[in-house]
Amino acid sequence: MASKKKTDSVAPQKTEQNFPIVGIGASAGGLDAFKRFLKAIPLDSGMAYVLVQHLDPTHESILPDILSKTTKIPVYEITDDIHLAPNTIYVIPENKILTSTDGVLNLTTRNKIKTNAVIDVFFTSLAEVHQNLAVGIVLSGTGSDGTVGLKAIKAYGGITFAQDQASAAYGDMPKNAVNADVVDFILPPEEIPEKLLQMMHTYSGYNNLEKNIQKDEEDMFNQIISVLRQSSGVDFTYYKQTTVRRRIARRMVISEKTKLTTYLKFLEKNTQEQDALFNDMLIPVTSFFRDPKFFQTVTQSVFPAILNNKPVADSIRIWVAGCSTGEEVYSFAISLHQFLEKISGRQIQIFASDISEVAITKARIGSYRSTDLKDIPDSILKNYFTKNAGGYQVNKQIRDMCVFAVH
Repeated sequence: MASKKKTDSVAPQKTEQNFPIVGIGASAGGLDAFKRFLKAIPLDSGMAYVLVQHLDPTHESILPDILSKTTKIPVYEITDDIHLAPNTIYVIPENKILTSTDGVLNLTTRNKIKTNAVIDVFFTSLAEVHQNLAVGIVLSGTGSDGTVGLKAIKAYGGITFAQDQASAAYGDMPKNAVNADVVDFILPPEEIPEKLLQMMHTYSGYNNLEKNIQKDEEDMFNQIISVLRQSSGVDFTYYKQTTVRRRIARRMVISEKTKLTTYLKFLEKNTQEQDALFNDMLIPVTSFFRDPKFFQTVTQSVFPAILNNKPVADSIRIWVAGCSTGEEVYSFAISLHQFLEKISGRQIQIFASDISEVAITKARIGSYRSTDLKDIPDSILKNYFTKNAGGYQVNKQIRDMCVFAVH
């Protein structure tokens, strides 16, 4: 057997990172799902697989030994600075947090980072480093770990999967990801590798295209942008072109179109695909108090400057452009409300705009899942949010400060 157990493994050599990196996360019931997934992977898939599972910090992981008996693909327990290589499986050891940096897997002691988000931490780093070559898969498990990470992978142009409810021993993790609308494909574990191989074929075709873009292919990109302009009224001509092409590549992978000409013809005749590509262009990358230092500076320097130049009778007005689903807007509103807590008589108006009607609709409602609020201090959660069936809603007092509009 060619597999490598953690006791006798030799770390892979440094490899050019031009292949998909597949992150797979699971918790309760994950072992069976891992086995079913690995049994369906061919020896020469051309991808690297990284398995991240919630483990009791006090128990030694025997996962590498178990999985070595399930597949002939080499299985390695991750050590510090181990390199990613294709046709290889990597397993997180016990009591560790895993991140990816430029083709190298790094371990951090678990107690230094929130222990309930080991999958989110790895998926997010995977997305930031490998971008459209990142793939995220959430399998059986309790809780919601993995949802935030899948959102990041999707935002950077990668592809996301979740195990279907019928085959999951514990369906919370995949269900939460699906409900958050961050999943591209919902499949049983044993059917995911086939879809990955289809993707690999599309990736190869697109990578060859990207290395040597001819004038006719440049024209096709422009025609795709033209189709989007006609269907949505939005012109992406001056949008960052690397992002535009990454989003187009993502839709080509999902729709299994390996050539631009084929995808263009498909797009022209399919209004659902036009909507899907448009929404992919606008995948929101946002969160509450996303940059704490920024909000600290605003509170300490910007808000006082505004007050010094504003008569008491004048309202304070702020415009948040590209507001996405509202997290940044409500962060401003909460920060300003806290700042003015001891000052009465000030009116606040925050105008927020975004190109996406879907995002604006969600922002107006102001309802967010618990995973969206996991980094918010308890005091803010208690004072500015109301718990509901799906998570939390921003209090009416704060929502009334904010006016959202498509722009």
